[in-house]
Amino acid sequence: MIGERIIPLLDLRAQNSPIRDEILAEVMRVIDSQRFILGDDVRRLEEEIASYCGAAFAIGCASGSDALFLALLALDIGPGDKVLTTPFTFFATAGAVIRAGATPVFVDVEPGTFNMDMNRVADALSAHPEIRAVIPIHLFGGCADMDPLCALARQRGIAVIEDAAQSIGAEYKGRRAGTMGDIGCFSFYPTKNLGGYGDSGMLTTGNAALAERLTALRVHGEIRRYYHQWIGINSRLDTLQAAVLRVKLKYLDSWTAARQHNAGLYARLLAGGGAPVDCPQPTPYQTRHVYNQFTIRSRRRDPLREHLKRHGVGTEIYYPLPLHLQRCFAELGCRPGDFPVSERLSAEVLSLPIYSELSAEDIEYVCQVIRGFFS
Repeated sequence: MIGERIIPLLDLRAQNSPIRDEILAEVMRVIDSQRFILGDDVRRLEEEIASYCGAAFAIGCASGSDALFLALLALDIGPGDKVLTTPFTFFATAGAVIRAGATPVFVDVEPGTFNMDMNRVADALSAHPEIRAVIPIHLFGGCADMDPLCALARQRGIAVIEDAAQSIGAEYKGRRAGTMGDIGCFSFYPTKNLGGYGDSGMLTTGNAALAERLTALRVHGEIRRYYHQWIGINSRLDTLQAAVLRVKLKYLDSWTAARQHNAGLYARLLAGGGAPVDCPQPTPYQTRHVYNQFTIRSRRRDPLREHLKRHGVGTEIYYPLPLHLQRCFAELGCRPGDFPVSERLSAEVLSLPIYSELSAEDIEYVCQVIRGFFS
């Protein structure tokens, strides 16, 4: 190891250690209660998340992946339907569409925001009249351009499902992620800005009928004990996870502010140091970027990553192969070159440590190592 420091991509211990006793007290309270599924903690977390996001309703579930699938079920999306989304995202977005029996249709992304290119959406909707829903992804903590998308969706009677798995608290023109479409989907996987001690997820909606249906679908479509209105799944939120998340939610805004500070420091140091890398630049409509990832771009990404690794800096590639080129989606008939921006990003993106507990000295060291690679 050449490096003077060890800086992991993410240090959960640094976040969790200061609140360990507070969380342990809540965990022990749940254990002593002997109520481990749903219950008061889940209901209170749902109320708190709804309030935090500015949504009328929030419904807990077992994971962010399940949230996407449940949203499709609630909207009756199934065989014969198509769903518009992007290929530059985590597998679960398109995976949920296939799981529901529908077919994903991809549209390319913008190189600056990594999000759905709204200039391409109208053409895709016209070319595929079977599209019944669109899933924009608020990738890496920044919102997609929702106003033109929602306008197009309303004109065609198409549902909008926001994939906000990486973007709790992010804002678009002052509106929180998960509140602009028909349903918002969140993940509380441990690496997220608000992460549990295992898998868990949440859905938000402003529609009371959808909220009622989602609440039933997560428990096998049950509307009361042993009476099933719909065919649902088992996606109950564990009470222990809800208790942990309720503690951590109180700290989320301060953690977000620290991530924003760290992102600003990275941008200043990299821009001022002459390193030929592209840093993320939030657009004016992204009025609150929450930086689940700080993702730079470089044509020399792979050797740069190895250089950072040799100097003790953890990194990750989100995502090395766009969805349209994944083997499991081969039947969709996509080929290299179909979505050139997504393919170029997959060859250039590199996510740096951005967690809230990073020190200024840590960030200065990472930037020094990057500059050293190009000098």
